[in-house]
Amino acid sequence: MAKASLIWLLLSILYIASTANCASTATRSSSRASNFIKASCSATTYPALCVQSLSLYASSINQSPRQLIQTALSVSLDKAQSTKTFVYKLTKFKGIKPREKAAIKDCFEEIDDTLDKLVKSVKELKSMGSSKGQDYQWHISNVQTWISAALTDENTCVDGFAGKALDGRVKNSITARFVHVERVTSNALALINKFGSKY
Repeated sequence: MAKASLIWLLLSILYIASTANCASTATRSSSRASNFIKASCSATTYPALCVQSLSLYASSINQSPRQLIQTALSVSLDKAQSTKTFVYKLTKFKGIKPREKAAIKDCFEEIDDTLDKLVKSVKELKSMGSSKGQDYQWHISNVQTWISAALTDENTCVDGFAGKALDGRVKNSITARFVHVERVTSNALALINKFGSKY
């Protein structure tokens, strides 16, 4: 009986030690991933936003530059998609001034173009697999071109609301959303520029 109790006690101690070791390893891994994200985001124009938007995905990013870039682009794509939905709803509102309506219509076209370029960029990154050297650089160059064009589209929408005649709630709500999309997209481009030359 005493022998069985001793074996049970030893097994319990081993289990607890093993569980604590796994938890400690997971904590270290999570801490390394968070530090990697923070260090990478320091190269962006909006580092606090970069850390905030990517930290949620620390476990999948781990310390992989490619996964970091892929995630940053996916965040941009998600924000652009929700902005497109918002702008589409605005096109259906009644009582909007004609000039506002025209600016909203232009913004809808711009965010649609942005989404198209971001989708292409995400697909390009996924399709390059384990490319290296010139092949890798060619894929990265395509992504950089599309994201730069997406940023131009986002800025064009905000420019369309210039002037006091369009001041008001519609302008403020659209501008806030487009600025957010522009910032996460700008961060994604900065991360691609940072890691694009390293492979």
